[in-house]
Amino acid sequence: MAQEKITFEQFLEAVEANNKAFIQDLHDYLTTNGCKVTIEEKKSGFLASYKHTKLKKSIANLLFRKHGTLVRIYGENASEFPDFMDTLPVGMVQSIEKAGECRRLVHNTCSPKCTGYDFMMGDKRFQLCRYNAFEFLVEAENNPYIKAFIENELRGRGVL
Repeated sequence: MAQEKITFEQFLEAVEANNKAFIQDLHDYLTTNGCKVTIEEKKSGFLASYKHTKLKKSIANLLFRKHGTLVRIYGENASEFPDFMDTLPVGMVQSIEKAGECRRLVHNTCSPKCTGYDFMMGDKRFQLCRYNAFEFLVEAENNPYIKAFIENELRGRGVL
């Protein structure tokens, strides 16, 4: 049986009250700049995936975890904006530091199609898995950096 299509409004209802305005703003920004959203229901809640229509590649996901709403950014171009990466708040840096290493880059044991991220922050080199390297909690301190990260990524992909 076909699943019922989930609307962005239904997704937004599930977002914490203090994050609704930011999530709405991020959604508007992404859709205005050429991204199409697909929303599906997962075990932990809804997952909103934003793909750029011209590039056919994911830019970001919005997802739910026990500790709140997260934004996963597919930061293919993170190495191109090191000055920005060095300005991230402590909580976002800690999230990056806790992310799993990319097994293909580090040990050549993951799928050959998988491409992790190899970038510098400060004087430290990171080789991280693309699925959790840039997964940030939506909260007041992080929100401007999350949006700026996405803007930098869109610019890096040549769509801004």
